[in-house]
Amino acid sequence: MENGQKSERLLAFIREGKAMTRSDKLNLIFQLSIPAILAQVTTVMMFFIDQAMVGSLGAEASAACGLVESSTWLFSSVASAASMGFSVQVAHFIGANDFVKARQVVRHAVLVTAALSLLLMLIAAAISRPLPYWLGGGADIADDASNYFLIFTLAAPFFQFSMLASSLLKCEGNMRVASIMSVVMCVLDVTFNFLLIFPSREIGLFGIHWWMPGAGLGVPGAALGTGLSFIVGAVLLGWFVFFKSKILAIGKYREKFVYVSSYLINALKIGSPMALQSFLMSSAYIVSTIIVAPLGNVAIAANTFAITAESLCYMPGYGIGDAATTLVGQSMGAGRKDLCRSLARLTVFTGMIVMALMGLVMYVFAPEMMGLMTPVAEIRDLGAQCLRIEAFAEPMFAASIVTYSVFVGAGDTFKPAMMNLGSMWLVRLSMAAILAKSYGLRGVWLAMAMELSFRGLIFLYRLFRVRWEKGIIKE
Repeated sequence: MENGQKSERLLAFIREGKAMTRSDKLNLIFQLSIPAILAQVTTVMMFFIDQAMVGSLGAEASAACGLVESSTWLFSSVASAASMGFSVQVAHFIGANDFVKARQVVRHAVLVTAALSLLLMLIAAAISRPLPYWLGGGADIADDASNYFLIFTLAAPFFQFSMLASSLLKCEGNMRVASIMSVVMCVLDVTFNFLLIFPSREIGLFGIHWWMPGAGLGVPGAALGTGLSFIVGAVLLGWFVFFKSKILAIGKYREKFVYVSSYLINALKIGSPMALQSFLMSSAYIVSTIIVAPLGNVAIAANTFAITAESLCYMPGYGIGDAATTLVGQSMGAGRKDLCRSLARLTVFTGMIVMALMGLVMYVFAPEMMGLMTPVAEIRDLGAQCLRIEAFAEPMFAASIVTYSVFVGAGDTFKPAMMNLGSMWLVRLSMAAILAKSYGLRGVWLAMAMELSFRGLIFLYRLFRVRWEKGIIKE
């Protein structure tokens, strides 16, 4: 509670135009980053747990989940872009001390994102059956892959709602509740998966044995468990944001809804490049999956598990990025561009240091990280080699993650989106297609490491050499 009050006091310094020492800035960055990191890590843990439980069913089950994983990212990333299109505006209005307009933006966000999520759900249902074959999967895994994708995306409206609510909380500066809810959803995911993936069986612990009921749904059970956790999380997050938040509780502050076209226009300006980037980046991951698929089920499973294991290392970067978006967004709204640039640079350097340490951990414990998800030695060894290749790129990956979040907070999304896309499509995929022929999955990951290093360099150049802060979004 004391830490939360301290972060609220320091955020008030931004809105009220008070001077901030370097110690104040670092304190605020850590106050916001630590719960944001926890939220990111626990979100990834949901997918980690899914894959660990499914991994115990064998290589084919693992490959079924891995085949469509990049496609689920596509839908979730578009939902994220829609949420950020409105949340950044909320951060700007909060920074300007205009809480009434912040709540009006929230009302617009709820209506627009609800319609978008329903559209995404219908599209997913329509393509779920042929999707595994489009991605190069075989008939032995197609049914499980199709069912996993369909069930996961049927929960899209709840996923969208929980993402919007969490994003709004973060831009308000309330990272604690978003973090706590991520932990709750992770626990629920574990519980639901445990009951839905495996059949009824006898379980023993410390010499005590009991009968555990189970649905025995296998791969579809993993998607169903995750979907149910989204539903519960959406209800709880929505209740807090819309009824308990000090600033954004539209259920408590019953102002009349007034349609303001500029809110939607600004949401499109911010969110459209992010959505386009998300679509094309996720499409690039699908192309990467197509490059990996001919290498066999072991390579598909190793690639999937290695991606999940690596995500546990780069999630701190995204957590610090969440803090950067909040701090830059509120600083821009308050019209304090010098403070904005100072906070931007401090968050980027913090992210690079943290992820360099995480890269070292990943290099040392790569076999153990893979071993947590699969008992298959061949998959484990191949995945560990890929993780050790990737470990060297983590600091520059952090630079791209946090710097991109800085630009998002400033409402500057088009050029950074193009930078991400150009790096992914022109550098990574072309190199992966070439190196996969000679080095297999290891070549794909070598291409990834080189591309992430290049991407970090170009983002750092733009942070220090370009006046990105002039892109403030106004009403």
